[in-house]
Amino acid sequence: MAKKASSLEVTCPCCQAKLTIDPQLGVVLSHSEPPRAPKVDLDDVEHVLSEQARLREEKFRQSVEAERNKEEILSRKFAEALEKNKDLPAEKPLRDFDLD
Repeated sequence: MAKKASSLEVTCPCCQAKLTIDPQLGVVLSHSEPPRAPKVDLDDVEHVLSEQARLREEKFRQSVEAERNKEEILSRKFAEALEKNKDLPAEKPLRDFDLD
């Protein structure tokens, strides 16, 4: 069994803040706010546009990588849930008709 990392560093998809999380305790160890956007000067428009294009390409590559790993992640989650519920007895599903 592989040794787990002592902490995970996660980027928030909404605000791009960095979170450091302890996976064993399930708590946030530290938080760093996302960098604030500087005021745009019209002289730097070309640089700003090229930086935005670079960020778009980076986000696209990240989404492609997430799609590649999606099947593996889902299979791990399924295996974990199956292992967790393997020993529980199967129960008869409850129907609305049975409640009357």
